[in-house]
Amino acid sequence: MKKTFLIFLGLMAAAPLAYAQTRDYPSRPLKLIAPFAPGSGADRSGRFFGELLGKVLGQPAVVENRAGASGAVGAVAVKNAPADGYTLLIAGWSAQAVSPIVVEDLPYDPIKDFKPISGLTRSALGFFVPGNSKINSLPDLLAAAKSGKQLLSVGTISQGQAIIVAWFSGMAGVKFLTVPYKSGGQMLTDLMSGQIDWATENIPSTTPLVRAGKLKMLATSGEARHPEHPAVPTVKESGYPQFVNYGWSGLYVRSDTPDDIVAILANAMQKVHAMPESREFAKKLGSELMNLGPAAMRKYEADQLATFRGVAQAAGIKAKKMGN
Repeated sequence: MKKTFLIFLGLMAAAPLAYAQTRDYPSRPLKLIAPFAPGSGADRSGRFFGELLGKVLGQPAVVENRAGASGAVGAVAVKNAPADGYTLLIAGWSAQAVSPIVVEDLPYDPIKDFKPISGLTRSALGFFVPGNSKINSLPDLLAAAKSGKQLLSVGTISQGQAIIVAWFSGMAGVKFLTVPYKSGGQMLTDLMSGQIDWATENIPSTTPLVRAGKLKMLATSGEARHPEHPAVPTVKESGYPQFVNYGWSGLYVRSDTPDDIVAILANAMQKVHAMPESREFAKKLGSELMNLGPAAMRKYEADQLATFRGVAQAAGIKAKKMGN
């Protein structure tokens, strides 16, 4: 009884402190951990939203780059930081929905270790062939894949893209020879020269090549047609209604961060998304705002994890130790 009473007193003593911390939050600068290299598209996006978030909250939000291990270095840094809402993670679909499936010894769990604050942006992927290819549509690509004696080769630059190809391949009932690349530049160079038959890549980086006639975009992976390429159909409308995917990014905190602080951050991000400059920034990137709050973001992430696990299992994609 005495021990229980002492615990009760301890909780009562801590309650005013916790309330004061929440009431005064934020009382100092925030740190946004970006698990990618400075100057990358994801880095620029994080810095843009960090600046606006800081303005709404009345405290600076400073971006710190912790690149490495496909986002794991940055994720672990936030996992090990105090759960006080002052250290946030800028994470994307690779770290939160792909690595948990393809990395055997991942040092974090995207669901158990982190709590989403808000989505940031999302961008559909495109399916591309060389500009001089005889393939002019998604049905043409599938017909060529089914009639040829050799497998058509497809370039990818990430494990996420490889899963997307496996997903589409399974739905369409065809097989492709996946050729992994370390950089999008080399992949697109090989595609334009005919070294590979087709590739999947983000749309913003390929739009200039499409407009120059060096690449043809057969389809996009979005829910609706891309506003800059209205003549290009989606995979969804081409006979595969379940196929929708985006490259996306979001803002996270440690999972045991107090709900009151999460609510403050989520409300602030809603205000950020409502700003005209946010819409202009996303449009300039060739992306769109991903205005999802904590609950919607958690469902989106969990649904994607479930889909990708099913795809990996069906395709025989096995998890490997980090670095292999």
